Amino acid sequence: MAKFRPPPLDGLKRRMDRHRLEKGEKPSGLFVRETFTMSRQDARVKAREWFDAFPKAAYWTEVESWRQLEGDKIEFTMRRLPTAD
Repeated sequence: MAKFRPPPLDGLKRRMDRHRLEKGEKPSGLFVRETFTMSRQDARVKAREWFDAFPKAAYWTEVESWRQLEGDKIEFTMRRLPTAD
């Protein structure tokens, strides 16, 4: 039985980013986003660093998206507000 894999979305992401830049929109919007690719254990440590440095209550910090890659690698995007009021 074939293992189901989602289609790659890199081309779609590039096209969306190009379209947003042509319209003059800010690529990241209101939030500060950073994408990481690392082992599962390192990903947990990095996410904990973000939550410790930027508390969820003040910065709305969250793991915006994540996906499992080949091996034990995780690609994830952390999101937070640029400042806390």
